[in-house]
Amino acid sequence: MLTWSHAVLYVQNLQTMLQFYCEVLGFEVTDRGPLAEGAPEIVFLSQDPSEHHQLAMVATRQDAAPSNSVNHFAFRVAGFSELQAFHDKLKAVSGLMLNPLSHGNTLSFYFNDLEGNGIEIFWETPWHVAQPQGKPWDPSMAEAEALIWLQETFGHDPSFEPVADYQSRRRAAQGL
Repeated sequence: MLTWSHAVLYVQNLQTMLQFYCEVLGFEVTDRGPLAEGAPEIVFLSQDPSEHHQLAMVATRQDAAPSNSVNHFAFRVAGFSELQAFHDKLKAVSGLMLNPLSHGNTLSFYFNDLEGNGIEIFWETPWHVAQPQGKPWDPSMAEAEALIWLQETFGHDPSFEPVADYQSRRRAAQGL
C-alpha cells in the first residue's frame, strides 16, 4: 500500500515562496542544498517532525503563468479551530482569494499560493458523502453551527453516513 510522502514544486522566486510557506502556512526548512555541483538549490520543508520533508522547492520555474499540471495540493488540519485560525491568517495576506467550499466530508478553503499553485486546507467532518460534491460554506460559523449546516446541506444524500461506518465497510471489502 502506498502512503503519501511529499511533493516538489518548481518555483520562480524561492525566497518569496519560502516566506509564504513558512510564515503563513507554518512549514519550516529542514534541509537545503544544491541538487548537484553547479545545479540549483533544493529546499526541503516540513511541519511534521517524523517527516524529513513534506514539500520541497527548486527555483527553476521559467513560466510565469499559473501551473497547469497539478490542480491543487491539500493539507489537513486536526480541528475546526485550526481551520478557522488558518482562515484568519490567510485573509490577512494581500492578494489571496479564499474560496470556502465543503464536500460534506470536509470543510475546506481553496486558494492559490503566490505563484498560482492551487492549495486546499481542510478539516475532515465526521461524515462520509459520495463525491464529487461542493457547496460554499460560511467560515464565520462556530463549529456547532457548521456541523448542523453540514447535516442540513448533505444529510439528504443517500451516501451520507458516519465516516467510521464507511471506513469499516471499505476495510471489510479489502479483507482487512
